[in-house]
Amino acid sequence: METVKMFFAGSGGQGILLLGQMFTYAAMNENKEVTYLPSYGPEMRGGTANCTVVVSEKPISCPLISEADLVVAMNLPSLIKFESLVKPGGKLFINSSLVDQKASRTDIDVFEIPANDIALEMGAPRSANMIMLGEINRRMHVAEDASIEYLIRKTFSRKGEETVQLNLRAFHGDYKA
Repeated sequence: METVKMFFAGSGGQGILLLGQMFTYAAMNENKEVTYLPSYGPEMRGGTANCTVVVSEKPISCPLISEADLVVAMNLPSLIKFESLVKPGGKLFINSSLVDQKASRTDIDVFEIPANDIALEMGAPRSANMIMLGEINRRMHVAEDASIEYLIRKTFSRKGEETVQLNLRAFHGDYKA
């Protein structure tokens, strides 16, 4: 991995910023160079939320990006607004539970992940972002699984071991309830 430019978008309450933070902190723990640039509307839940994460083996000169290696669209407005940000040959991850529209581009790899549906089926309705985290990392290998597992444990430990285990299962793709 030389440099990976990632863009995560959705609405407030979907865990978009946490999704970006997980990759950010995991990369930092692995002594990689990283930038994290969050953006969110004035409303907490229901407003817009997105963040840019750049992970590299070399120093990063600017956290702003004009194109991304991967874009995550957790809702339809994010797909409409940010599909064009994916560079040719890049990857687009769509939360197909909430997005009923297909990607319009044919020069990118598109992954339709029914993250909300899977989260509901496994009894963890708030874990759609962890499902997406695992799907992305399996395809892009941005960070070591152990680094992300550590962060999941640390982040959710105050909510109890059951919550930790549900989010670990979501991350690892163990979707059976």
